[in-house]
Amino acid sequence: MKTTELVSAATTSQTESTKPTVPQTPIAQVLDFDTDHQIKQILPQSIHFISGLPRSGSTLLAALLRQNPRFHAGMTSAVGGLVNCLLERMSNSEGAIFISPEQKRDILQSLFAAYYRRSVEEQQLIFDTNRLWCSKLPLISELFPESKIVCCVRNVAWIMDSLERLVRRNALEVSGLFNNQENFTVYSRTEALSKGDRLVGFAYNALKEAFYSAQGNKLLLVDYELLTRCPADTLNLIYQFLGEEPFEHNFEQVEYDEPEFDARLRTPGLHKVNRRVEFTPRRTVLPPDLFDRYSQLSFWGDQTNSLSHVLRFNPVKQKS
Repeated sequence: MKTTELVSAATTSQTESTKPTVPQTPIAQVLDFDTDHQIKQILPQSIHFISGLPRSGSTLLAALLRQNPRFHAGMTSAVGGLVNCLLERMSNSEGAIFISPEQKRDILQSLFAAYYRRSVEEQQLIFDTNRLWCSKLPLISELFPESKIVCCVRNVAWIMDSLERLVRRNALEVSGLFNNQENFTVYSRTEALSKGDRLVGFAYNALKEAFYSAQGNKLLLVDYELLTRCPADTLNLIYQFLGEEPFEHNFEQVEYDEPEFDARLRTPGLHKVNRRVEFTPRRTVLPPDLFDRYSQLSFWGDQTNSLSHVLRFNPVKQKS
């Protein structure tokens, strides 16, 4: 018997009971999987972002927002890094040619849905924190057209001062923010931090890009001094910007800390928030020339050519 006849005989000898059942319904129903719901579980109006400069109140803002049971907020999440990895693979791999723009959008939206599905209650408004988001404003506009970004800002000289204080406070540790050569002096440390791919420099450049972009109207810049001096008024203005109902926050009992994360960076206290929201004046630990240099970088004081919104502290001058 020929091979073709063997195959034919084997096929025809199957009984109806042994033949595989081919589902006649859509695969999503067979798997009991609501594809559209899963991919778009996080709707455009259900997520906003926190970004801006380091040591400028983003962790404090997240700690305050999470007091509202309708909000989910925290320190920097892993979503930004995952988005970067997916974009790279979907653009620079052998199979990238087979991924349409619509598929890319669905994949990235589903990433947000999957990341927050088990930790966020239904109907909660999500605030995802990452300094990366200012550099991804066109992408955010594509994925979540109604989303907005609250950007925490501060005089860069005081940012450098705050980081330098952390380093000196942990004198028995070699901070993971620097390599050995960068950690020699305050000059080498601030120079390293201000590089375009480092903690302060990258965030500063990303914020500046977003501030002057065509989507700048999505941004609300919040000055650290205003947030700490006038927290109630500042939160009310943020709620107005987001179109959310006001909420009564407790500015005397604010708690947030990520000791394990900070320990991995060998920089304890990096994300610790004081219990009481208040502004504490102090003298800088930076040499005068360094402080003066970094004090000149607050570009958001001039909103010319920018569509962004800015909340900044303007002290009332006493009449002589």
